[in-house]
Amino acid sequence: MNRYAIVLAAGKGSRMKSLRDDISKVSYPILKVPLVDYVLRSLKPLGLSRVITVLGFGGETSEKIVEGKAEVVWQREQKGTGHAIMQASPLLGGLEGSTIICCGDTPLLTTQTLDDLLKKHEDSHNDLTILTGILDDPRGYGRIIENGGGRVVAIREQKDCSEEENGIRKINAGVYVFDNRLLFECLPLLKPGNKAKEYYLTDLVGIFNEKGYRVGAMVCEDFDETLGVNDRVQLAAAAKIIRGRINRALMLSGVSIEDPENTYIGPDVEIGPDTVIAPGTHIYGHTKIGCGNHIGPSTYLENTAIGNDNVIEFCHITDSEVFNHTTLGPYFRARKGVKVRDGAHIGNFNEMKNVDFGEGSKCAHLSYLGDSDIGKNVNVGCGTIVANYDGVNKFHSKVDDNAFIGSGTILISPVHMGKGSLSAAGSTITKDIEEDSMGIARGRQENKPGYAITYHRKALDKKGR
Repeated sequence: MNRYAIVLAAGKGSRMKSLRDDISKVSYPILKVPLVDYVLRSLKPLGLSRVITVLGFGGETSEKIVEGKAEVVWQREQKGTGHAIMQASPLLGGLEGSTIICCGDTPLLTTQTLDDLLKKHEDSHNDLTILTGILDDPRGYGRIIENGGGRVVAIREQKDCSEEENGIRKINAGVYVFDNRLLFECLPLLKPGNKAKEYYLTDLVGIFNEKGYRVGAMVCEDFDETLGVNDRVQLAAAAKIIRGRINRALMLSGVSIEDPENTYIGPDVEIGPDTVIAPGTHIYGHTKIGCGNHIGPSTYLENTAIGNDNVIEFCHITDSEVFNHTTLGPYFRARKGVKVRDGAHIGNFNEMKNVDFGEGSKCAHLSYLGDSDIGKNVNVGCGTIVANYDGVNKFHSKVDDNAFIGSGTILISPVHMGKGSLSAAGSTITKDIEEDSMGIARGRQENKPGYAITYHRKALDKKGR
């Protein structure tokens, strides 16, 4: 049987209280991944023939997120959930199969629950199956009204409930599986007979019952999965749950996370066994970390590849690669294109951008290296600067194996230091230094006896005026 999905992602999300018109509610991120992307990820393993996302407010932002993951239809006017589904009619209308409908602001839904719901629908030969939850306090939720045989006859909003119905604890979780052909046959029967003048998808429960179609329900064991994100408080609550899931899975796979409550790891991150993650660490994007590393505390990694047996603390590293047996930090920042090779040591207060830093090389402290290749066993002295930008263009420099860069050296790119070469401390190097040669570029020192006394007297006289 064919399976389809429709993700409702057209809402404005006014309770987010954003001042921006280009942000859709479903584009708000958790661990740098948009809400709607979590929903699409949970749907992907289900073997769906087509996935349709209904976009509306801020849709240009959402469209970029779902590109390549779902087909897009637009709800140009916000006329309710039933109206949103109508927009998918040109793509799905008349097709045989089952269609699962869920909201793009429910990032906690799991593949297992959605698969169970589809199987329940198909095995029970239902025409509509509703995901439900059982709450001790159901206030604010639509109640599931069932007959004696377990068939759902209505979803009753709280304001419309009788006193007896108010005591019902089974509520609508907002996820549905429909017989696709019947769904699109019955959608035109919806009427905007409510104060908001909107077409409600839940009204199809009554229509299906009137036509004698079979409507059933499945209870979601973990109701947290169905929680939607409508404001920033709920966004933070959902983020905490997702973070807990990710950290728990990593710890069960052999990763030590010293303080899970203060560790933030995205869903695409891979970490090998025996790696220790210290508190305050943030790891995002497609970061891949090998075995036996010690990451953190207070380290930021994004789209970074890290080998085995490294120590990285108080660092900020993005779009970079770190190989094996290295020590990085504290307070090291690596930006796009950095590669730190085996056995390298980069100490405190260093920054690199687009640098290939060689095997066994050292950059102990207080240096900036931009757009350069640093060979093996190179010593980068304190206060070194590779000046790569002239205000218009970026230039590249190269330092060969076993070179020694003296403290306070400025390399004005593009320059090449040959193998075994040396730059004298305090030099501003603008020309290549040949192999085994020393480059020195600084003014000759001149001392003026007694001038310090004269200088200080002048300073005091000036201050006393």
